[in-house]
Amino acid sequence: MQFRILGPVEIHDERRGLRIVPTGSKQRILLGALVVKAGHLLSYHRLIDELWGEHPPANPANALQAHIARLRKLLEDAGSTGQERIDTHALGYQLHAGPDATDAARFHRLSAQGRAVVTTDPARAVRLLRQALALWRGPALQGSLGGDICQAEAAQLEENRLVALETLYDASLRAGLHHEITGELEELTSDNPVRERFYDLLMVALYRCGRQAEALGVYERARMRLVNELGVEPGPALRRRVQSILSQARELGAPAGQPSPAAVIGSVPAARAARGGPAPQGGAVVLDLGDELARLRRRLDRLSQEQELLSRQFDRLSARTAAAR
Repeated sequence: MQFRILGPVEIHDERRGLRIVPTGSKQRILLGALVVKAGHLLSYHRLIDELWGEHPPANPANALQAHIARLRKLLEDAGSTGQERIDTHALGYQLHAGPDATDAARFHRLSAQGRAVVTTDPARAVRLLRQALALWRGPALQGSLGGDICQAEAAQLEENRLVALETLYDASLRAGLHHEITGELEELTSDNPVRERFYDLLMVALYRCGRQAEALGVYERARMRLVNELGVEPGPALRRRVQSILSQARELGAPAGQPSPAAVIGSVPAARAARGGPAPQGGAVVLDLGDELARLRRRLDRLSQEQELLSRQFDRLSARTAAAR
């Protein structure tokens, strides 16, 4: 038997291929809370608060007991043995489950194994992290976010998922898989517009694909989103990344055995033909890219100057406003 919380809460009997989903919202919240705290005693008061919050029923203890009885019946229907059951104690209830009986536990185990070999065996890290992320079927504890127990766990699991994604694409870059991940990273920057690490990884992937101008465009897009969403400029890591791309820093190069960005550019003379012009000769594409990089550098310098002027103007107006009060 496995309890699944990386998506809608459900019970899964792997031997029979049986999937059981509690029908009522209170049942789902109760199962979610017990699974999150499996192996730990949950008091009656905490479970009542998780299910009903500030509006409990007239007899909350009896209502909770009825929901527990229904959950026990579901566990029996799923082939529960002595290991997976809900115990009653003087102070509350406790769910017993094996160490790997939840998809969240398997996710954490596979993620940890992947992180452990990112630097030594990045290809294996990619496989392990993709296995871990494949366990997700939707937002964690979907449909079970009643009280603090499930809400806090869902938020933590989502953060763990994002960290696992960051580690996956870091490992992918180390394994020389930059061509394979640019599309996925584009989606992630769109879905997580204030997560700077995804922009950083996408910039490196594009650079290694010989798409330096697009990599610099990602920085500008990130800056606009961060300013619009949070009112802040990109952090030092992202600023250092754009500078390293502008200077074509050696550490940005592809892993050993992979073509460098310049080699990729030079090997695709049809790039300009696809835009309707004649195929370049020799190093013409590299020179064209140099012009684009110079244009973007000038634009970044201009934006930096405009930001400084706006900051000074803001400080002056703020001082005047404070003096007038």
